[in-house]
Amino acid sequence: MNEYEIKNIVSNQRKYFLTGATLDVAARVSALRRLKDSIIKHEPEINAALQKDLGKSNFESYMCETGLVLSEISYMLKHIHTFAREKRVATPLAQFHSRSFKKPSPYGVVLIMSPWNYPFLLTLDPLIDAIAAGNTAVIKPSAYSPYTSEIVRRIICDCFDERYAAVVTGGRAENTCLLNERFDYIFFTGSQAVGKEVMRHAAEYLTPVTLELGGKSPCIVEKSADLKLAARRIVFGKYLNCGQTCVAPDYVYCDRSVKDRLVKEIKKQIQKQYGKQPLDRNDYGKIINQKHFDRIMNLIDKNKTAWGGKSNRSALKIEPTVIDNATFGDAVMQEEIFGPVMPILTYDSLDEAIRNINSMPHPLALYIFTNDKAAARRVTSRCGYGGGCINDTIIHLATSEMGFGGFGPSGMGAYHGKDGFDTFTHYKSIVDKKTWIDLPMRYQPYKKWNEKLIHLFLK
Repeated sequence: MNEYEIKNIVSNQRKYFLTGATLDVAARVSALRRLKDSIIKHEPEINAALQKDLGKSNFESYMCETGLVLSEISYMLKHIHTFAREKRVATPLAQFHSRSFKKPSPYGVVLIMSPWNYPFLLTLDPLIDAIAAGNTAVIKPSAYSPYTSEIVRRIICDCFDERYAAVVTGGRAENTCLLNERFDYIFFTGSQAVGKEVMRHAAEYLTPVTLELGGKSPCIVEKSADLKLAARRIVFGKYLNCGQTCVAPDYVYCDRSVKDRLVKEIKKQIQKQYGKQPLDRNDYGKIINQKHFDRIMNLIDKNKTAWGGKSNRSALKIEPTVIDNATFGDAVMQEEIFGPVMPILTYDSLDEAIRNINSMPHPLALYIFTNDKAAARRVTSRCGYGGGCINDTIIHLATSEMGFGGFGPSGMGAYHGKDGFDTFTHYKSIVDKKTWIDLPMRYQPYKKWNEKLIHLFLK
């Protein structure tokens, strides 16, 4: 799509938004229902696209993408009338007699830029929130997941006039053209490097942004943890989608006294969940492309590999791999892994672990396995991170009742459910002042008795 076509889409969406067509809650509900029906109708094609792009099985596609999207739509349909309602607030005595309220209002034309690792979920989820809030949307899916991007385009065309929601496919040239346009809000999910570019372009127009980024999310295994259960849940979270999950446990940070037992349990769980030949399994996914395949393989230290390490470059598959006795100086600890490689590091005290985690950029997620409630409180209180779990991994993002997002290097802003509605909403603070009374004390010339009254009202 060329620059002229992109400008035309943005211009037409702005004109459409200014007609007020998206303000009616009934129209938003209708749009969400059309989207839900279209997703259900196209589910086989969604599954096929995700299998081609990332090797996902039908079960994983529904569990981690399509099902979560449908759940978000259902949540919004249930709550949208409440969310969109004006909220009355208390009025101070100094503003007698008035009615004060907050009015939820859409931003306008929003840009949603999504990544390749969960290309259906992370495109449609923010779109649902944006539509529920009353915006129009330009959607830019990733060029790295072309099959899913195409089915997303078809679904959006099936449901919406281009003035309401439009998909722009393509690569860097299209990204640049979009970022040079003036939007009312930008929602970006992806890498920190591209996030900085998005923010730089947004600054040109002082456009507000949400950035969903990533980072090296730690998984602490405290000495009191149930090691068998911890291993089972860590293996699930780490190797889901071949490790290409922004909230995957990036590394395991284990109490030295239980490390060997944990490694033994992790090996058992890998074999139990993925079998002896994971590269041959149809339900084990693949790395998105050769560039990322080579990058991940270069992070594997063969001298420290305790499990896995084999790969098939032509199929873009890497075995679930465990790096034992890793250190913070190793290559695998210098960047977000975003692949099926699990470094295991050790600490001697929980305070040491907390200090080391806090010395690094804030991660998007943090996990701790422990049966010590005091230890869980210390970690969740003292460490800075976006969100996480106690005695599990990843599942905190699978609910519309809590916002999902990071802060600092792992992002800014949040979405899902009410938080998603709020992200795409500006709350206007309005005072409706009555006309039958007009207190004279605020008007010049000021008098002594006015001063006494103002002190009385504003204390």
